[in-house]
Amino acid sequence: MAHGKPKTARYTEIERKFAVTEDTVSPSFEGLSAVTEVARPGVERLDAVYFDTPNRDLAAHHITLRRRTGGSDAGWHLKLPAGADTRTEVRVPLGTTAEAVPEDLRDIVLAIVRDRPLSPVARICTQRRIEVLHGPDGTPLAEFCDDRVTASTTGAEADQLRWREWELELLAAEPPADLLNRLAHRLADAGATPADHGSKLAKVLGTDQAPTPAPPADPLHRAVAEQIDQLVVWDRAVRADAYDAVHQMRVTTRKIRSLLQESRGSFGLDGNGWVLDELRALAAVLGVARDAEVLAERYQRALDEMPAELVRGPVRQRLVEGANRRYTAGWRRSLLAMRSQRYFRLLDTLEELVDAAPLAAEGAQPSPVTIDSAYKRVRKAAKTAAAAASATDVSAEEKDEALHRIRKGAKRLRYTAAATGAIKVSDRAKDIQTLLGDYQDSVVSKAHLSTQADAAHAAGEDTFTYGLLYQQEQDLAQQSRAQLQGALKQLDKAVRKTH
Repeated sequence: MAHGKPKTARYTEIERKFAVTEDTVSPSFEGLSAVTEVARPGVERLDAVYFDTPNRDLAAHHITLRRRTGGSDAGWHLKLPAGADTRTEVRVPLGTTAEAVPEDLRDIVLAIVRDRPLSPVARICTQRRIEVLHGPDGTPLAEFCDDRVTASTTGAEADQLRWREWELELLAAEPPADLLNRLAHRLADAGATPADHGSKLAKVLGTDQAPTPAPPADPLHRAVAEQIDQLVVWDRAVRADAYDAVHQMRVTTRKIRSLLQESRGSFGLDGNGWVLDELRALAAVLGVARDAEVLAERYQRALDEMPAELVRGPVRQRLVEGANRRYTAGWRRSLLAMRSQRYFRLLDTLEELVDAAPLAAEGAQPSPVTIDSAYKRVRKAAKTAAAAASATDVSAEEKDEALHRIRKGAKRLRYTAAATGAIKVSDRAKDIQTLLGDYQDSVVSKAHLSTQADAAHAAGEDTFTYGLLYQQEQDLAQQSRAQLQGALKQLDKAVRKTH
């Protein structure tokens, strides 16, 4: 559900780099059926200044930010990893100031740089000879670049590095199958070898040669570290208003909170409990947009599946368009929170918690985390919910809250079980979480439908369709509730098998 209007231009870059010597002879692309013409537009001179934080935070995430003059694509370029041989490149025009990083680009990586300054770290000058490879229909398929590079870090212009390298980049949106590999073989035949750096900047800074930090040995610390990395990834997706990004960032936030809760002492949270409060608050902010997104998709699907004669009055405008407007407002509110010092301090502290060794009494090993305590909470919540269901003096709201506590316990159990390798238990806990999530969505939807039906009635509109949708939600809730006992038994069986 993309509502944002990005001010930047985005491209997908698929390329490979190759190391060559000064006397390596340029490759030949003759004889390739996919390539029928090689155009040689000439030589470009490119001058790029690269920016990063004092601690090289962007480089640590394999991200480059540069201001480049010369060539056909002069401007500010932000390159983000997007898979093997693939990067997402975001561009904005040069502007008038050489040292002021455009806010549009800074915002994309704000979860990484936070409030730290971005300043020049290296200058790289390239003399580039280009060959453009065309297919039988004249479509540009790929670009071969022969680069002679002169580079230095900021403040060390006297200590320049010089080297030659080749680049292959695909240009066609749908290139012939395996084209990149076939072209790479021609470069290898000419004497090229795969480069040992992912970018020119990485070669200058030596970041690709730096040893990769070992992951935490403790499985819970390792799981939290992985989720913090994911949080940064989904942060970027939320800022771009990518589909389902708000949902995934919210899920990741909740995972981190559940894992930290399960081992508070190990992470030193007894004196840092505010972290859990901040994670809850972040999830709540994201939840405003997510809840609206769920309702919009839910009503859109239900109305599309309903016979046209049963959809009466401006029900789509009230339910779907109204939810979309609430999503946009919630998304913008999320961005405000994600640009705050409060958010930056949360990210700083989460990284510090993971970097710190697991805490334990002097001379002792940290207590191993097991699924037992998390499962006991699920069993206790299930007993409370069963008692509430059979009681005559318990309100419907209290019964729903009792079921919600089962879901919360199942969620914590799921994440803990996954982190400790109890995959079957994690899967069964996920089943319960999904069932009760569907139940809760129906509860929320019924309340919303009642409110909207009242508003429609007051406006003199036909409310027939609201009643149909309400009954559908009632049926869905009953179906989810009916499957709960079976799911709880399957969970119990999976837990017993771990002992």
